Amino acid sequence: MTEIKIGILTVSDRASAGVYEDLSGKAIIATLDEYLSSPWQSVYRVIPDEQALIEASLKQMADEEGCCLIVTTGGTGPALRDVTPEATEAVCEKMMPGFGELMRQVSLKYVPTAILSRQTAGIRGKSLMINLPGKPKSIRECLDAVFPAVPYCIDLLEGPFLTCHEEIIKPFRPKA
Repeated sequence: MTEIKIGILTVSDRASAGVYEDLSGKAIIATLDEYLSSPWQSVYRVIPDEQALIEASLKQMADEEGCCLIVTTGGTGPALRDVTPEATEAVCEKMMPGFGELMRQVSLKYVPTAILSRQTAGIRGKSLMINLPGKPKSIRECLDAVFPAVPYCIDLLEGPFLTCHEEIIKPFRPKA
C-alpha cells in the first residue's frame, strides 16, 4: 500500500523569511498525526503571501505530489497581502463553501472577529484543499469541526481510504 500524501502549506511572509518559527504548519501535522491511523506522509512547505507562488504550490502538491488532501494555514484574513482563498479558488475546479461556513460558525463561539475570516475549500482533480486560519488554537478548533467529512469527501474523489483513531475523531461515511 502506498503511503498517503497530505500537503501542508503555510502561507506567511515572516515564517518563510525565518523571522519566526512556523507553529501553524506544525500544529496541522500534530493534529493529523492524532487523527489518522492510516500511514501518511506530509508534503510540507512554508512560502510567502504571493498569490502566484501559492497557486504554483497548490498545483504542485495536487498534480505532481499526488496529495489527496492539502491543508493551508495563513492568508485568509482581510489584510491586503491575504490572498490564500483567491489562490485556492484560482486552482480549483469545484468550490466547497460548506467547509468555510462551518469553520466560521465554530470560530464565532470563541472570537467575534471570526467573521473576518475568508477560509474556503475546493477540489482540484483528486485533491481536497482546505484553507485554515493561522493560529494553532484556531486550527485545531476548525479541523475538529470539518475533519469528520474529509475522509468521505476523499472517498468520493476516488482517493485513498483514510482511517482515523475514532476515539479522537470519528469520520462520517454514509451506510452503504
